[in-house]
Amino acid sequence: MTMKVNKDFITRTVAGETVVVPTGEAAARLNGMITLNETGAFIWGFLQEAHTKEELVTAMLDEVDEACARADIEGFLGVLAENGMLEA
Repeated sequence: MTMKVNKDFITRTVAGETVVVPTGEAAARLNGMITLNETGAFIWGFLQEAHTKEELVTAMLDEVDEACARADIEGFLGVLAENGMLEA
């Protein structure tokens, strides 16, 4: 199954931090911004195009070991899904 970030969310750099900002209908559901760490920003950028979870793990293996990549991805994708920030 492929997934990508919901087009109703955009990223901005504020005071050197990458934040996700809801727009349109998403702004009514999520009031506020989410600050991304380096790993979150990488995943968010990668998911601008549709990819599978395995493609995402493979892309992260240049930076971290597989166990760490899988754990980070699972946690972050859970947050994205919980907040309606992913499209299938």
